[in-house]
Formats: sequence, structure tokens, C-alpha cells
Amino acid sequence: MISPRTQLSQLSPYIPGKLKEGAVKLASNENPLGPSPRAVQALRESLSAMYLYPDGGCADLKKKLSSKYGVSTDQIIIGNGSDEIFLFITGAFIENGDTVLTSEGSFSEYAFAGLLYGARVQYVPMRDGKFQLPDIGKAADNRTKVIFLCNPNNPTGTYFTLQELHMFMKQISSETLVVLDEAYCEYADAPDYPDGVSLLSKYKNLLVLRTFSKIYGLAGLRVGYGIGDPEVISHMNKTRPPFNVNRAAQIAASAALDDETHLKASQQLNREERQFLYDNLTRLGYQPFPSQANFVFFFYPGDHNAVFTKMMDGGVTIRPLTVQGRSALRITCGTRVQNELCIRLLEEIG
Repeated sequence: MISPRTQLSQLSPYIPGKLKEGAVKLASNENPLGPSPRAVQALRESLSAMYLYPDGGCADLKKKLSSKYGVSTDQIIIGNGSDEIFLFITGAFIENGDTVLTSEGSFSEYAFAGLLYGARVQYVPMRDGKFQLPDIGKAADNRTKVIFLCNPNNPTGTYFTLQELHMFMKQISSETLVVLDEAYCEYADAPDYPDGVSLLSKYKNLLVLRTFSKIYGLAGLRVGYGIGDPEVISHMNKTRPPFNVNRAAQIAASAALDDETHLKASQQLNREERQFLYDNLTRLGYQPFPSQANFVFFFYPGDHNAVFTKMMDGGVTIRPLTVQGRSALRITCGTRVQNELCIRLLEEIG
């Protein structure tokens, strides 16, 4: 029998949310408006060329992103979703025994990426569903190679401010890479929410990740990207496989960037429906965390798996979670009709 790598004993496969045919899906933080019509049209027009290999360097998409953010193309890396970029990061910078820092109650794939390459993953506790940046700074030492932060955080929806981020970066050694995952940044509207890209010129050890899976509605095509210092990006490109982002995904993502109308409509819908869910969950006696993302999270005072099953039987799938040892639920902001059905079912279940 062939023996697996020792690191595999610490790993478990990612378990996606359960689906039920015909049910309203409020489990995976997808955009209920779907993709931009421009992206769909560009995709249709590109189908006859699918026999061609994709551009291995994603040149057109990088050029679009370069113009959008005012950065050079050598500061950008494109991945098959942000999950793949996590692996580029740890593959490039982690040696056996190095430490990856993050917090329990954030995205599980940060730990997966670290453990896969032999890192020791250290969790710094959250309070009120929020990263405690000063505590993370104190925990960092000379073996800390990568710190993963999610802002707004998945699954709690909370955020840290621009001032908090500045203070944190001053605590951290320039030899430690700080990965700022901003998958939900387009939904954030708090005035003190930090724009990570604007800080890159000040902090060369900062890497900002964003995605087309959320507000751009292209989760099924898997396109994520990172923006950082050219030297950091060049190291990561050595761990990136050839043709990692398919042709259709590159074309649709590029077209989606041109549709500001769809982006603003998605933001407006989310603002309204996030508040609707928050208000009604509060009315039902729950204590949802104030969210800056496209979902609402709350601890559930009962069996979260049981309520999930009852909700699914009623025609709505949500995400049951265990966070810091407590039962919790996360509900994606859907349309008003979808959200009303969700709240009605929760009210009936009690």
C-alpha cells in the first residue's frame, strides 16, 4: 500500500453546503441577480473558440484589472478561484514547520492551504465574530510566514477598520506576508472599511485577494485574483500551473468588469435585503451580527443541523455551521421573495 504524505492526516476534504433540487439556495453567498448580461453575451460569443487553449498569462484580464486599480500587470495573479491562490501562496512561501496565523471562525481553506504544505496553523480567538488584530500581531513571531485575514469576514460578516489595519501592519515584520482576502469587499459600505489595494504602495508585504464569484455572479466559472508587490507575485507564479484559468472564465470576467450598472444594482439589492434579514432575525429573537457582506450570520440556540433540515424540507437551503464550538447559521441575502420565504420558515420552525 502506498503511504500518503504525513500532512494528509491533518486534512479533511472541504464539505460544500447541501443542495435540494428546486429549493431556494441561500447557502453559498451567490449573487441572486446572477452574472452581468454583458458577461453572458461575451461567453456565448466565445463558445466556438473553446477548442483553443486559454491564454496562460490571462493578459487581457490582467490589463483590465490593471486599469481598474491603477497597478501594473506584474502586480496581478489570476487563479481558478481564490482557493487556488491560497495554494500558490503557501506553495511559494511555506517551509515545513513555518506558522500560518488566522482565526477560528474564518474561512477554513486558509488552514487547508497551510497544512497542505507542512505549516503549523495557529488560531487567534475572535471576539464578537471579529478578528482581534492586536492579538494576532502579538502571536506573530519569526516562524510566522503567512497571516490570513478576511475582511469582511466569512462567515460572520464583520469587518475591521482602516485604522485597525494600519496599526496591525505596523506590528508585523516585513518578512511575514499578510494576505487580505476581500472576497466580499464590493458589498461593504461602512465609511471606515479599508480598501486594501490602496495600501499596497505602503506595505510591500500585503497581498490583496478579490474574486468574481460573489458580486460579479461568476462562481461557476471560478476566477479569483491577487494584487501585491511584483516580487511576491513573481514567486507565486512559480507555483501556478499552466493554463490554470479557462478561456471562458477569462472572457466572462473581463466583460463583467465593464458592467457598472449590474454592479450597482447588485449592491443596492444587497443593502436592502441584508437590512431586511437583519431586522427580521432580530424580531424573531436572534442576535445577528451586523454584516458588511452579502449574508447574515447568527448563533443558533439549538440544533443547527436540525433547523437546516427543516428549512430544506420547506424549500430553502441555508448554511449550518459550528463556530468556536457553538451552533450557528449563515443566510445569504437573496431577493425579497426568497428572503420572505426564509424568514417565514424560520418563524414556523421556531
